[in-house]
Amino acid sequence: MTTTAPGTGRSPHRERPVPPRRRPLTLRRRESRAGLALVAPTLLVVLAVIGIPIVWTVVLAFQRVRLATLRRTGLFGEFTLDNLDRVLHTPGFADSLVTTLIYSVGSTAGSIVVGLVAALVVRAPFRGRTLVRASMLLPYVAPVVAMTFVWQVMLDPQLGIVNHWGQRLLGWDAPVPFLSQDSTALATVIAFESWRYFPFAFLFLLARLQAVPGDLEEAARVDGATPTQRFRHILLPQLMPVIALLGVLRFIMTFNKFDDVYLLTGGAAGTEVVSVRVYEFLTARTDIGAAAAQAVVLAVVLIVFVLIYLRFFARRVD
Repeated sequence: MTTTAPGTGRSPHRERPVPPRRRPLTLRRRESRAGLALVAPTLLVVLAVIGIPIVWTVVLAFQRVRLATLRRTGLFGEFTLDNLDRVLHTPGFADSLVTTLIYSVGSTAGSIVVGLVAALVVRAPFRGRTLVRASMLLPYVAPVVAMTFVWQVMLDPQLGIVNHWGQRLLGWDAPVPFLSQDSTALATVIAFESWRYFPFAFLFLLARLQAVPGDLEEAARVDGATPTQRFRHILLPQLMPVIALLGVLRFIMTFNKFDDVYLLTGGAAGTEVVSVRVYEFLTARTDIGAAAAQAVVLAVVLIVFVLIYLRFFARRVD
């Protein structure tokens, strides 16, 4: 027997409202969640390996930190602009920045030009083409220490084969100290950088050349176009987006380059780039704050150049 509440006629035990059912996830939302789950480990690794050091470098750039006081330096210390002021007004900073720009632009252009020539040479089939293509990757995959040592021996004023051939075949009056003379050191470093990294451009350009339809060149050949005209009006427009991308990538890589220059010349004879100055502040002066500040300045300058490219040149290439 059930009882009812007086005056209502309803049972005192009311039924609970049924909660609304969740809508089933759509296929797009399930794919989005699965994608985030797959990307999350990579993002965490990138954050730990790249993000945290960048933040720590920026923090150190605005603190007075020496090598002896680094362990006592916290994240929230006494911030100051003295490091930036000292870096910007240190003698030689402007010269090193100009040297870095010349080195980066020259090496980038040189590697792309050599890579383009190499791609055009091995584009047509011939016997042994696979072996030639593989051998062109040697400068890029070989250890940089070994490559710089070979170049130092080749260019040695007394024992180098380059000076030997120059005096014997070209009539040089005296051996040329390529790596220790102001007039030749920077050009030699640019030549080394262009030679070492032309395979990077070679791979990109060769892949694009192989994707160019052969009918276009065949039609131009039938119409009487010369090889130069075919390259200028058919191949070069096809290669321009790849060349622009290579220019940005190689400029960024070269602008931050340290090991090639330091191993060849140690930054002497007019080859002191900004990255070498960062190393000198860090080791010779043990001034971590100034080294971090100079690294931040280098990054800001690089970001400005990339933004200029994206603003004025990227749309034209598209």
